[in-house]
Amino acid sequence: MAQEIIILECTEARPEGKAPSRYVTTRNKKSPRTPNRLEKKKFNPFLNRRTLHRETR
Repeated sequence: MAQEIIILECTEARPEGKAPSRYVTTRNKKSPRTPNRLEKKKFNPFLNRRTLHRETR
């Protein structure tokens, strides 16, 4: 199976003392376009704005 389940966590919430939002998604392990950690802008309901979410290990 080439797809793996990953968790994206907000990078801006912890320095502000708020709860980090998390999203569960999948990515293609064998894709040459995403060799590093995946980063996406997603909505954080605790901060009420779009923030950068990075893949956790």
